[in-house]
Amino acid sequence: MNTLRTIHDVPVLLCAAEGGPIGGERDALDVIGEASYQGARWAVVPAERLDGAFFRLSTRVAGDIVQKFANYRLGLVVLGDISRHTADSSALRDFVRECNRGQQTWFVADADELAERLRG
Repeated sequence: MNTLRTIHDVPVLLCAAEGGPIGGERDALDVIGEASYQGARWAVVPAERLDGAFFRLSTRVAGDIVQKFANYRLGLVVLGDISRHTADSSALRDFVRECNRGQQTWFVADADELAERLRG
């Protein structure tokens, strides 16, 4: 079950670790719709909920999902260890680094890192 939490005065929808994979724009729209309905400014998706295609940039799944969140002006946080994916792809490492420089999409290792980012 997804839950709404406020972290440093920022409303955040925390997606449950269990549930179907998020593998495309339709799945992203489901998350965006719930987050918007609950008044969240960020949606936090556990990395294990993302379909493996998300981490293969050539599939364009990551770009499509990130763009959908940007279109709806909702921040996306991928929460968890993605090192097994970044170890195999310099393009993915670059994508993650670029995302983490901005204010739209973040890749964070844990809840503490998320809280730190939201504080700043």
